Amino acid sequence: MAPRFLLALAICKLIITVGLNGEPTELLQLCVGGGRLSMERVDVESASLDFGMMSRAEPLAVYHPSSADDVARLVRAAYESSRGFAVSARGHGHSINGQAQAAGGVVLKMSGAGPAAQSRPAPRVAAEERYVDAWGGELWIDVLRSTLERGLAPKSWTDYLYLSVGGTLSNGGISGQAFNHGPQISNVYELDVVTGKGDIVTCSEEKNSQLFHAVLGGLGQFGIITRARIALEPAPQRVRWIRVLYSNFSSFTRDQEYLTSLHGEPASKKFDYVEGFVIVDEGLINNWRSSFFSPRNPVKISSLGTDGGVLYCLEVTKNYDESKADTVDQEVEYLLKDLDFIPTSVFTTDIPYVDFLDRVHKAESKLRANNLWDVPHPWLNLFVPRSRIADFDRGVFKGILGDKASGPILIYPMNKNKWDQRSSVVTPEEDVFYLVALLRSATVDSSGDASRRLEHLADQNRRILKFCVDEGIEVKQYLPHYSTREEWAGHFGDDKWARFYQNKMEFDPKQILSTGQRIFKPEFGFYPNDAVSS
Repeated sequence: MAPRFLLALAICKLIITVGLNGEPTELLQLCVGGGRLSMERVDVESASLDFGMMSRAEPLAVYHPSSADDVARLVRAAYESSRGFAVSARGHGHSINGQAQAAGGVVLKMSGAGPAAQSRPAPRVAAEERYVDAWGGELWIDVLRSTLERGLAPKSWTDYLYLSVGGTLSNGGISGQAFNHGPQISNVYELDVVTGKGDIVTCSEEKNSQLFHAVLGGLGQFGIITRARIALEPAPQRVRWIRVLYSNFSSFTRDQEYLTSLHGEPASKKFDYVEGFVIVDEGLINNWRSSFFSPRNPVKISSLGTDGGVLYCLEVTKNYDESKADTVDQEVEYLLKDLDFIPTSVFTTDIPYVDFLDRVHKAESKLRANNLWDVPHPWLNLFVPRSRIADFDRGVFKGILGDKASGPILIYPMNKNKWDQRSSVVTPEEDVFYLVALLRSATVDSSGDASRRLEHLADQNRRILKFCVDEGIEVKQYLPHYSTREEWAGHFGDDKWARFYQNKMEFDPKQILSTGQRIFKPEFGFYPNDAVSS
C-alpha cells in the first residue's frame, strides 16, 4: 500500500477521532520535512508499553519527527483541534509507570532509527566554549561519542547511558557525580522547547527563564525539549574504580557523607564519583564481586560479621590521564586511609573512562541474553533526608526487604546546594539527602509466571511508603508516581505546587502534554481510569 495512501488514512482517522481542524493540506504538513505519522501496529504496540511493563495505554498514532518544526506542527494541531488530543514525548521508553504514554493520542518518538532520524540534527560540539547542542531525543551514549571526538565529555551523568537527553532533563538526571557537579539539570545552559501551544521557545537563565526552570525536572508538563545545550569538561582517559564493604551502617553513611563533603576541594583531594549499594543476599554480593574478579572464591555474608544480615558497599572512582598514572595510587590511598570499611574487602579495577560510564549497558546485554531484561520493573526511587536515613535502614533494609532484594539497591548522599531550587524537581528540605533506588525486577517463577513476584514487590513498595508515612520520614519520590490530586500537591508542597500549576496554565493551558504522568486531567477523553481530576 502506498505511503501517501497510508498517510491519508491516518489523517482521516485523526480528523474523525479527535476533531482536528484545518484543511487536509495543513494536516499533511505533519509529515513534510522528514516527519512521519504512523498507525502501523508495530509502532502503536511499542508506544503502548514502557520499561516498567506494568501499564499499557494505546495511542492512536506514533509520530516520528525529524526536527523541532515537526514537533511544533503536531503540538499545534492538538492545541488548535476542536476536541484536543494528548501528545507525549518518548525517548528510549525507559519510564516505569506509563509516564510517556498517550492514551488515544499521539506519541512523539524522539529517539530511534528510521528515515526521520536521518534528518535530525547531530550533536554539535563547541570545543572552545565547552558545550554541546544535542537533539532532545539523542541518547546520552551518542552525546558522549560525539564529545569524545573533541576530547570533552558532559560533567554529570546517569548510570545508564541509553536514555534520551530530553527524558533525563525532564526528571533530573543523577549519578555518582551529582555530589560534585549537581544533577544533569544543573549543567544545562540553554534549551529549545515546544510548549503546549505549539510555540518553539529558546530559553535559558537569561532568556525566558520561567520556562527554562519549569521544564528542567518538569516531568514533560510544560514543553517538549528539542535541543539542550549541555556543559562539558575535559574527558579523562581512565578510571580507577574501587569498591569496599561495610557491615556497620553508621560507618558506611559517615564515610559517604565525608567523601561527598569534599566537593569544594581540588581534584586531587576528592573522588570523582561516589555511590553505594545495599546487599541483603549472598547471590547479589557475588554477582557484584564478579564485576571485578572471578567468583571462584565466593564471599559469604555470614563470614563478614554483618549488622542484621546486611552489607553496604561504597563505590568510588578516580579519573585520570595516563600521563598522571604515577600519582593516582597516592591520591586514592590518601582518600581511603581514614575510612572505616572492612579492611579485607577492598576490590579495585582500572578501566577506560568510556567503559566505566557504559558499565550498565554491559549488564543489560547479559540480562537480555538470559531473557531477564524485558520483565516488569516495579522500581521505587526515593530521596530520604539525612537525619532519617538510619531509621530507613532499620525499617526497610533490615526489615521490610527480608533476605532477597530482586535487584540492585542504590544508596548515596547528595548536596542540596548543587540543586537549583527554581527547577521543578522536589527534594527534601535538609542540606544533605540520600537517593535510595530499589531497582528490582519481577522475574518469572518456576511456573513461568511473573505476576506473583510483581505483586510481592509492589506490595513491598507500598509497605515502604506506608512505613515512611507512619514514622514521619518525609521522603520525596524521584521519578514520582501518584494517582490523586492530593498526593501530587503533597509531593510538591503548597508553594511549589502553586508555581507548578501556574506554569501548566501558562505553557500548556489545554493540558495536552504528558498526560501519562497523571498530574492534570485534560478536557478531552482517552485518559487513564485512575487519572487525577483537574
